[in-house]
Amino acid sequence: MMTRFLQTSFVVRLLALSVALGTPPFVHAQSTSPAAKLSVHWEELTASDFREGIHRSQGTCLLPFGILEKHGPHLPLGTDLLDVRYAALHAAEQEYAVVFPEYYFGQIAEAKHEPGTMAYSRNLQLALLQETTDEMARNGCKKVLIVNGHGGNDSLLPFFAQTQLDKPHDYVVYVFDERTPQHGGPTKKTTIDMHAGESETSKMMISRPDTVHLDRAANESGADQARQKIPADVYTGIWWYTRFPNHYSGDGSVATKELGEFQMNWWIDSVVKAIRSVKADDVSLKLQNEFYEKSTHPLDTQP
Repeated sequence: MMTRFLQTSFVVRLLALSVALGTPPFVHAQSTSPAAKLSVHWEELTASDFREGIHRSQGTCLLPFGILEKHGPHLPLGTDLLDVRYAALHAAEQEYAVVFPEYYFGQIAEAKHEPGTMAYSRNLQLALLQETTDEMARNGCKKVLIVNGHGGNDSLLPFFAQTQLDKPHDYVVYVFDERTPQHGGPTKKTTIDMHAGESETSKMMISRPDTVHLDRAANESGADQARQKIPADVYTGIWWYTRFPNHYSGDGSVATKELGEFQMNWWIDSVVKAIRSVKADDVSLKLQNEFYEKSTHPLDTQP
């Protein structure tokens, strides 16, 4: 009886002390529980969680880059944005990185004749992207990995990365620009498959199946109209419109979920590998800084 009384008395005193201090009992035991899982979404993190996210990601942040443009008669305007964010977010879940919110301010002049297209001027595209990566870096993202989801950015993004050499930066811009595997997986039924065709439609059946209207895929032609009669190695900006004026290349009606799963899984795995390689890169910033220093006095550079 005396032992039980002492135990009870101890618990009562502990509770009274906790109330007096304003501290719940056993708080120390609770504080040692595993930390809550951090979101990979930049916009979902609190300020303190964002700080932890930057630490956990080793300063590696993803900028998934999409666009708003027509995708045949059957896919949503934001197909590239939806697909690239799906791949980037799932990759960041496997190899932690902070993922920037929706970004679609890229090059899409060739689709200005189609409804829903947001085509920004070239100056704004470059200026906004520069300010965005600068702001990301100011917030601790010293390794900015741009994951491209839109073919129209294939020239814009390497050019942007190259122009980072214009002046010193305390961060590095990386560009990952692979979206579709060149081999493997289910056999494809089409040969022309550049935009809203078999591959892109299949991937959308994975990332956002609710936005795919497969019954409309045959309402327009995605055939190459080949209206320009100049050599293939002579470039002009109107080339896409001359071949695919409906902003549709291929045949989305033959898309399958199986092909989409294979291609999307490949894409996610490829982004995971890119994140890991960027995290492990301890050379680029050092050489970048060395280059900046030498560029201020080129006559001192030794052969």
